[in-house]
Amino acid sequence: MWDDEDARFVVVINHEEQYSIWPEGREIPLGWKEVGKSGSKKECLDYIEEVWTDMRPLSLRKKMEEEQRRAQQGNEA
Repeated sequence: MWDDEDARFVVVINHEEQYSIWPEGREIPLGWKEVGKSGSKKECLDYIEEVWTDMRPLSLRKKMEEEQRRAQQGNEA
C-alpha cells in the first residue's frame, strides 16, 4: 500500500503539531486528526514539506519560548 503509486493518502497531525500521512479510508490512529489535505503520497508529502516549517514538537517550542522570555526578563532587571 505505501509504495503503490495509485494509493491515496490523507495528511494527519498530532497534538504536538507533527505531521504524517495515512492511507485514505483507513481509521486514523488515536492521537491524530486529518488536516483536510488528501492526494497521492507525493502530493501529501509535498504539502507537509510546505507547511511543517519547524520540526520541533509543540511542547518543546513552548518550553524554549518560555525560557527565552525568562532570560529576556532577567536581562532587563
